[in-house]
Amino acid sequence: MISSNISQPLVTGQKQYGDITRELLENTEGRPPLWWLIAFGLGCLALAFGGWAFYMSLSQGLGTWGLTNSVGWGWDIINFVWWIGIGHAGTAFTIFFLVFRQKWAGSINRSAEAMTVFAVMCAGLFPLIHMGRPWLAFFILPYPNTRLLWVNFNSPLFWDVLAISTYLIMSVTLWYLGMVPDLATIRDRTKNKFKRTIYGIFSLGWNGSLYAYNRYETLLKLLGGLAAPLVISVHTIVALDFAISVLPGWHATILPPYFFVGAIFSGFAMVLTIMILMRKAFNISDYITWKHLDNIALVLKYGSLVIGLAYGIELFIAWYSGVDYEMYTFFNARVSGSFSTAFWIMVSCNAIVPQIFWFRKARQSIVVLFIVSILINVGMWFERFVILISSLAEDFLPSSWTSYQPTIVDIGIFVGTFGLFTVGMLLFIKFIPIIAINEVKPISKEGQRVTIKNEKA
Repeated sequence: MISSNISQPLVTGQKQYGDITRELLENTEGRPPLWWLIAFGLGCLALAFGGWAFYMSLSQGLGTWGLTNSVGWGWDIINFVWWIGIGHAGTAFTIFFLVFRQKWAGSINRSAEAMTVFAVMCAGLFPLIHMGRPWLAFFILPYPNTRLLWVNFNSPLFWDVLAISTYLIMSVTLWYLGMVPDLATIRDRTKNKFKRTIYGIFSLGWNGSLYAYNRYETLLKLLGGLAAPLVISVHTIVALDFAISVLPGWHATILPPYFFVGAIFSGFAMVLTIMILMRKAFNISDYITWKHLDNIALVLKYGSLVIGLAYGIELFIAWYSGVDYEMYTFFNARVSGSFSTAFWIMVSCNAIVPQIFWFRKARQSIVVLFIVSILINVGMWFERFVILISSLAEDFLPSSWTSYQPTIVDIGIFVGTFGLFTVGMLLFIKFIPIIAINEVKPISKEGQRVTIKNEKA
């Protein structure tokens, strides 16, 4: 048993470079296991369900959704904000790794970046479908035209388009460039001419020279610096969709930092879920160690404290403002009214349950880690539900109050995005190393030195 004051290695098992390459390329060079085929089939079924719901939305209109005259934003915007939040962690991990030189993220950032790309793709579908006529999406692009029509630059919905598209481009760029050395490794190892050609094209002529690595690391640091403001701005802009309105529960300056912290919180929870599943499925506990899981759990513990503080501030400001509408929305509608069940699920899952990570035994239990990571994302979905629906369903005029229920089409689109996310992640797992080989190899030697030091101690 290693004492708590001795460093733990980030890569265990006394790995040589050849061992690392062989073990981390096993998923790309071998045949997919049975569980992968089953999961891929289920993902395709979910995607087909979503395709049907998408067709119904286009062919019959948004009347197939559960929207009403009062609740103009329903499951579509709830799920949009939820997926955007999940998509924050990958780029945050990369920036954390590059800018602050935190080596423990090296085993995680590749999968986190993939999660970001597919989560942002899922999120982008909802505003597109919500337009009702997505084939006219080019109207929101600010380019010179003969129609003498221009977008409203004062609209936060237009800011969403710019922020999300920029964020997606930056996330894909960081993800792809981070894979270049490993793509070259697959190119050099494969005996299949077709695979060698494809991986050769995408490896951009990588030769592994010192000069290439020097330029490569410089480029990644520059991109990481450019991406840092995006991580903050994207969810800040999403929050402004609500904050600049006059509806009770939305008109608050706390929403931008509140949404940003919530996005990082939910994104790290999804990263923890995926890391646990991959660690078990591919038997890569030597690369995703207890130290990695413990660090993510610590991030979630402190993130939960910030989220809980934000909930308390919202309630306090509603009371302190003395505005009847604000007090009704928070205390009557959310705390003890029509949306109290969703509100207390939100508070329990996000602010209370993660506090179990104060106990080291909880952070060392794979079952506890997995359950809490799932509960956090359940709680974050209910947070979006409470914020959107409670303010719209019960606004200033009691005569316009209404209930909200999603339809099968709403549910189908949401399930379809899970299918898109699952299929995308499984294809990534099959064709790309899930852990960055070029980032793990340098820290493996440090791990061997730490192990020797611990044995002597």
